[in-house]
Amino acid sequence: MATRLAPTISPDTEFFWNGLRDHKLLIQRCSGCGTLRNPPRPMCPNCRSLDWEAIESSGRGTVYSYVMPHEPRFPFFDYPYIVVLVQLAEGVRLVSNLCEIDPADVTVGMPIEVFYQAFDGDLVLHQFRPAAE
Repeated sequence: MATRLAPTISPDTEFFWNGLRDHKLLIQRCSGCGTLRNPPRPMCPNCRSLDWEAIESSGRGTVYSYVMPHEPRFPFFDYPYIVVLVQLAEGVRLVSNLCEIDPADVTVGMPIEVFYQAFDGDLVLHQFRPAAE
């Protein structure tokens, strides 16, 4: 399998990628109004504050939506693979992959949990799987 492409890391997202290396799923919280936001960005869309902190997510959530891309085929994915929009327990959504499940068994609203997968170099990505009962 080819090497997975690394994400572009900016000053606004560096905390997120560093958190994944420590097996922590971090979310921005506005220091002004407390609004959680994802994806990371420099300014709060609610109060326009530039002050924020990172909080650790529980890593639990539900499937909000999902797709199974077929084309174009990338050499660093095993097919079929599931791209999922996760509704985290904290209320924000993020995009990831859903693993350890037959695609036919995926349902909107099903409970899922995060796990961390290391790739070549120091790349660690968040992935999700069905939540343990």
